[in-house]
Amino acid sequence: MLPKRILDYQSYLLVLLFLALMTLVPNGNSVGVNWGTMATHQLPPNKVVKMLRDNGLDKLKLFEYNEGIMTALTGTDIEVMVGIPNCRLKEMSEDPGAAASWVYNNVSGYCYDGGVNIKYVAVGNEPFLQTYNGTYLQYTLPALKNIQKALDESGVRCQYKVTVPFNADIYNSPESNPVPSAGDFRPEVKDLAIEIIQFLYLHDAPFTVNIYPFLSLYGNDYFPVEFAFFDGANKPLRDGNNVYRNAFDANLDTLIYALSKAGFPDMEVIVGEVGWPTDGDKNANIQKAKRFNQGLIKHALSGIGTPVRKGKIEIYLFSLIDENAKSIEPGNFERHWGILEFDGKPKYQLDLTGLEVDKGLSPVEDVKYQLKRWCVLNPQATDLGELPESISYACSLSDCTALGYGSSCNHLTAKGNASYAFNMYYQVNNQHLWDCDFSGLAIVTDENPSEEDCQFPVMIAYGNSSMLLHGGLLDVLVRIIGGFIVLFSFLI
Repeated sequence: MLPKRILDYQSYLLVLLFLALMTLVPNGNSVGVNWGTMATHQLPPNKVVKMLRDNGLDKLKLFEYNEGIMTALTGTDIEVMVGIPNCRLKEMSEDPGAAASWVYNNVSGYCYDGGVNIKYVAVGNEPFLQTYNGTYLQYTLPALKNIQKALDESGVRCQYKVTVPFNADIYNSPESNPVPSAGDFRPEVKDLAIEIIQFLYLHDAPFTVNIYPFLSLYGNDYFPVEFAFFDGANKPLRDGNNVYRNAFDANLDTLIYALSKAGFPDMEVIVGEVGWPTDGDKNANIQKAKRFNQGLIKHALSGIGTPVRKGKIEIYLFSLIDENAKSIEPGNFERHWGILEFDGKPKYQLDLTGLEVDKGLSPVEDVKYQLKRWCVLNPQATDLGELPESISYACSLSDCTALGYGSSCNHLTAKGNASYAFNMYYQVNNQHLWDCDFSGLAIVTDENPSEEDCQFPVMIAYGNSSMLLHGGLLDVLVRIIGGFIVLFSFLI
């Protein structure tokens, strides 16, 4: 029999080993991710959901209800926040029946064993954004109340919480004293914001905010670049006894101070969107995106918190997959926020545990592509008079953001720009032969024109993939049928 001292020592080692292993196991404190669907070609939801589970991503935020995605989520334990678009706020605010119908069809109808694990309903998305010029101000709180009432009266056992994702422009610090402790809500929306906060607080619901250090850098050439990152060497910002070494903490604590001044110092806060784009601007690239997102995840899950509020920070990365149909009014970078490419391939290694493990993300598997062919400028074309107009037309109906200043394909020649534009239009339109003509300026090739830092993509297949994957035969059949129709018209 072993001496008691040895047994105690072995027990102590086992406890240490158990605790060490527990730090490697997801415990519900993982990061979440936003899944936007503003893309011309969608990956099959079931394959994306499998990828989420493969990567241990167990928190998901949707900007609006999507039946296909909800079906794919059925039976999983992924926690979901489902949003109501701003365009529905007026209806929801004026018609309690519309709110009840929305809740029944999109939320409570999934409350059953093996259903969808919906936790939050997001009412609107950044409805107080300054660029909206007050369009949604009068509708947000009434819509929030009607949705809450519908949830309360849904009669299901599931527990839901409402929230309103706000842009960080809802609060600020004065230019005369630009420190977090001087933070407060914008005067023109302060009273209404506090009403919403009070309603959320009374229902034990969180305040959700979207924070983007990248946008601070994008909108201000004098913004200290290193302050945007979590490992930066920039001079820290001092605010009394608090020291800020990154823009994220400073921004979040500005909100905490604003909430405290409003009487809600312990208000739960969720960061609903935060991330870094990989293209479309001189500061948007893979290296900086990886640096920011990895630093963010490590910081959020570390438990260190901010100088004002300690503890883990609940965040939702923006975003999961690139969206080539998003508006580029804010900037070309808007289509490049994904940690995954349009086809579900990881752009860079990212450790989602925050433990700095050298582990890459798992891709979306078994993705179907269109044929490996591209549309490029015809080298035999001599009359290039219509080339600028053709490029403009192609880009207006596809995605040429990679050609912009500071972007990945900005170094292409004039002919390279034409080929890129033609190919994007061709791919978005599913490689139809007639979409690679441009008055004889374009030609289809099976030689990949991509360069080292500039990829000419082949679009993923969608819908009836068998037809898309045999696009060449389909094009021929269409032309043959067209020829018969013309011949028949002459005969009669």
